[in-house]
Amino acid sequence: MGFEEEYQTFMNAHSQARTGERLRRLQEGHSQAEMLFLKQVWWPLFYHFRYLHPEYEVDDFKDGKRYLDFAYIRPAIRICFEVDGYGPHLKNISRWQFSDSLERQNQLVIDGWTVIRFSYDQVKEQPRRCQQFVQQVIGRWVGDELDFTSLSFAEKEVLRLVIRKGEAISPREVENYLKISDKTVKKVLSQLVDKKMLIPASGIMRVRSYRLGDQLKQPI
Repeated sequence: MGFEEEYQTFMNAHSQARTGERLRRLQEGHSQAEMLFLKQVWWPLFYHFRYLHPEYEVDDFKDGKRYLDFAYIRPAIRICFEVDGYGPHLKNISRWQFSDSLERQNQLVIDGWTVIRFSYDQVKEQPRRCQQFVQQVIGRWVGDELDFTSLSFAEKEVLRLVIRKGEAISPREVENYLKISDKTVKKVLSQLVDKKMLIPASGIMRVRSYRLGDQLKQPI
């Protein structure tokens, strides 16, 4: 299915699983900014919404409730993604409200959350840059989960490097990262291309960079 169908399935599933304030918050809090983040940033990276929760409820440090735009949750991983609009309410925010917002974010970090924030303008005008941030922060954790028994140590390390960087890598980067010869680097990269885990990103006769193969985007 394409984005529109998957998005509706995703939202319907969360709506059906909620009642009361949690449902109301999903219906009213999930706006254009959040939908644009999914369409322009998340979907082009992963083509699914597994492990992602919109308007996720957490306990507030002041004994109340608050809602995160998106929570990415897997065993031992909790990442908060926030999309902040720029409007009159931000211009008129008081010093106390500004301090309270920072304190709430700090509390999330203390509670074990990784917090990533984007502006609406970034999501709209610089989606690729946002994608790189998302891939890097998720790759920091998920890259450590690579467990392909058919891969050598060097091959796994190259894949971790690509995931964490979030963009194409050059043979020289691999050489510096693994401290191995350029001949060995070429062999490792060639093996990963043959296994469809990497694909050439630039260069024809002589490949200058490589990016993650499409099949590795799905499990993340």
